[in-house]
Amino acid sequence: QVQLVESGGGLVQPGGSLRLSCAASGISFSIYDMSWYRQSPGKQRELVATITRSINTNYADSVKGRFTISRDNAKNTVYLQMNSLKPEDTAVYYCNAKYATIMGTTMDYWGRGTQVTVSS
Repeated sequence: QVQLVESGGGLVQPGGSLRLSCAASGISFSIYDMSWYRQSPGKQRELVATITRSINTNYADSVKGRFTISRDNAKNTVYLQMNSLKPEDTAVYYCNAKYATIMGTTMDYWGRGTQVTVSS
């Protein structure tokens, strides 16, 4: 079965760093676009960063210059390096794998999330 398992979350002080990992299994990892989303209490889930199968990257304006998304296809893992963390970054961070076929069918999978708390 398909599994996306996030890790690396925790408590960090403002200005600190964390690296999140998402290990995927049950999919042909290299053909999927991988993304990190986050959700804070009372808010909708928002897209943080994407790295496509072609290794193109996109970031939310709120994290540009601070976060870096990367992937290691040999390890079926996507990472999110988070630097200069702010209290506003506090959220549950979710890993997403997505692939749109030529037939128009979208394969879309989610991890269960990892908590990131930025607090002094």
